[in-house]
Amino acid sequence: MDITLSNKEERSRNKHVITYLTISGIIIAIMMIFGILMLFTQGGVLNVPPAAFYQFLTIHGTGMIGGAALAGAAVMWYFLSKYVELSKKILVLNLVLFLIGVGMVIIGVFSFEYASSWTFLYPLPALSANAWGTIGALLYLFGMLILGTGFLLFFIDSGRAIIKKYGSLAKGLGWDVISGKKPEEDAPSSTVVASTMVTIVNVTAITAGAIVLIMNIINVINPAFTFDPLLAKNLTYAFGHIFANSIIYMAVIAVYEILSRYTKRPWKANKPFLIAWTMSTGFTLLIYTHHLLMDSVMPKWMLIMGQVLSYANGLPVLVITAYGALMIVYKSGIKWDMASGLIFLSMFGWVVGVVPAIVDATIVVNHVMHNTKWVPGHFHMYMALGACAMIFGFMYFLAKEDSNIKTNALDKIAFVGFTVSIVALSGSFLVSGALSTPRRWATHIPEWMAPANFGAVAGIVSVLAATIFIIHFIRYIGLRNKMDTEQVDRKTA
Repeated sequence: MDITLSNKEERSRNKHVITYLTISGIIIAIMMIFGILMLFTQGGVLNVPPAAFYQFLTIHGTGMIGGAALAGAAVMWYFLSKYVELSKKILVLNLVLFLIGVGMVIIGVFSFEYASSWTFLYPLPALSANAWGTIGALLYLFGMLILGTGFLLFFIDSGRAIIKKYGSLAKGLGWDVISGKKPEEDAPSSTVVASTMVTIVNVTAITAGAIVLIMNIINVINPAFTFDPLLAKNLTYAFGHIFANSIIYMAVIAVYEILSRYTKRPWKANKPFLIAWTMSTGFTLLIYTHHLLMDSVMPKWMLIMGQVLSYANGLPVLVITAYGALMIVYKSGIKWDMASGLIFLSMFGWVVGVVPAIVDATIVVNHVMHNTKWVPGHFHMYMALGACAMIFGFMYFLAKEDSNIKTNALDKIAFVGFTVSIVALSGSFLVSGALSTPRRWATHIPEWMAPANFGAVAGIVSVLAATIFIIHFIRYIGLRNKMDTEQVDRKTA
């Protein structure tokens, strides 16, 4: 049974979520601009020095994942808090640590020229050929560690609340229903199941990231301290890949909740649904190894596992969710608006974005394609038209639920522009990958430049569309504050 909230508690709860989403939206828009600058540089339109390009690359990857993860956490907290008792203090502390960490990362990158990309692969932070110094590396590494600590506390609190309500994380995943000990009618909600999965994988991922960050920090301070580079790479990608993937698993909670409300049909957590989420929990923890298929020193069984499970991971939750979205909408008489439209669009972005990823997970293809722009091609489709569409859809939903704000023709134009531009941007990356254009290179030969410039133009359209989404949300905040002020005035009159 849901926790009943008074109107005052509801608005107080929403206030923190609004802060998360506002900061996230602004970060995402700024990071998109850095992406455009990089593409124009690769296309020969801009003359950005290579050192600055790699600073842009570092902040773009780090900031985009961080901003989207903050928004995904807001989605998860907003809906999960209706089923279990979460801590507002932890929610606020996570935001404070996030802002401190982001500030340190920004200073490290732009004031001290740190530019190792988000992967910070050992021993690059300490051995940069004088491209950056110790202070820049330590600011970035400590910033990431502080940022990660906030998220770790957030997910530990989620796990605590789920265990308190349901007895264990296993029951949060519905294992007692899968085993037949409980009927499907007593299964935890789809929100609780997804939140349990995200809690398990992210506590694991962030712990792995903290270990490798601390080892890197010690190495930067004392170069005599060394550790196995292959272990460091495994820990880094176990952290980065799992954490980035978890964004869409947090944001998909909005799909379950919002489509259920719009269609007035419950999204049932039946046995296939529960089994799919359990499978995805295990797969998500293991498939980072497809990023190491080019490392011949990796154990062969791990590389085979990385390929096979990368195929498998694209199916359970995605198929169950995409099929469920179609079925819940079919003949429901749903009234389409910006919120439901963006949420439904995200299913397309998720499905299409996974396909190039599965192709890349094939070992023989990976050896040729992995270090090309094929990888950002799938990732931009998956994240922008999948996870970000869910996030923007949730922003429109919250604005509508919490105020009487109206959308206009500009919002609808932005919807179309966002859809077309992200497809075009991702397509330009995929074409570049098919041409064997290397990723993460500051300069391109003329034969590689056209897709980069095409992608940059598409990126401009996408950032304009995202800005319209964010402006709508900021308008809602202003209207909400005005409504609160009027309520206070009436009470004191």
